[in-house]
Amino acid sequence: MTYFPQPHPGNRERRLKLSGSIVVAIRSEGTQPVRAKLHELSVTGGLLGVSKAFEHGDFVEVAFQTSMGTVHGRAELLAARRESTSGCLQPFRFVALEDDDHTRLRMALDSLLDRTVVGVRSSKPPSL
Repeated sequence: MTYFPQPHPGNRERRLKLSGSIVVAIRSEGTQPVRAKLHELSVTGGLLGVSKAFEHGDFVEVAFQTSMGTVHGRAELLAARRESTSGCLQPFRFVALEDDDHTRLRMALDSLLDRTVVGVRSSKPPSL
């Protein structure tokens, strides 16, 4: 069964900063996959570092590796921000995740959050 994340304006999901340490494959209909870096992530969406902004409102497929396995989902791209010569940051929200993908995402985020709360620090950026 497909899971459709429902944002709750009063209860914003916690976003974890990943410092661009995770590579994401993005595919929009009829195009080759584009690589991006994942800067922030929550169970409802995240923030991508992309070389060139996508159109606001585009629907894409995203895939990225976590410690619990690969997460695949459908996402809506939101308005890009902070454009520069090296690219821009573009937020997205998940619009559909299969149950297994949602479970992998939540478990990976919980694991990373547990490590952060416990105070396990590393010189490397956090990874899912």
